[in-house]
Amino acid sequence: MPKSVLVCAAHPDDEVLGCGGAIARHIDEGDQVYILFFTDGGRKRVSAAESAAKILGADQPVFCTFPDQQLDTIPLLGMVKTIEQTIEPLVPNIIYTHHLGDLNLDHRLVAQAVLTAFRPLPGSTVEAVYGFETLSSTEWASEEIFVPTRFVAIDVEKKLAALKEYQSEMRDFPHPRSYDGVRALAMLRGMTVGLRAAEAFTVLREIIA
Repeated sequence: MPKSVLVCAAHPDDEVLGCGGAIARHIDEGDQVYILFFTDGGRKRVSAAESAAKILGADQPVFCTFPDQQLDTIPLLGMVKTIEQTIEPLVPNIIYTHHLGDLNLDHRLVAQAVLTAFRPLPGSTVEAVYGFETLSSTEWASEEIFVPTRFVAIDVEKKLAALKEYQSEMRDFPHPRSYDGVRALAMLRGMTVGLRAAEAFTVLREIIA
């Protein structure tokens, strides 16, 4: 049965870096994918996010207007209510969001808001919440290291094609947020479990009823 998938990301480009391959795979398997950004990063990044979503096959993203790199100035309850109001008509089954231990504070706060909004109450449709890694944030953290337990085979070329919409955000190798860096991580995560390319996730919550 097709699933409803929601990706909650702090900034445009986090979604492709973190789970672009998984998004494309969900679409190929007949699932519906929605993307919620907490900040818009300006008009240019909005356009890039819309183009990237189209390449991956996801629905047109929804953008909040919270201040970029200043989510610590927003009450957590405000972010939680925004999530709840946005997802009400979507009835999501699977959620992707940031790793709770990322160096970037916006990432950590979004992950906390997501776990709060999707707390496992009776009647909830959410079956799983997964944490993704974001290059140049997750691997630079010194606490709560990312230790993945879920690996998903991906088409890394499709992920890179979507990432090219964020050309202005990319850097030259050996910066981790580079095309070669993204490919290298996909190969590393893949060969860790006997695959050619993969994305890796932490299981923040998984419910089997």
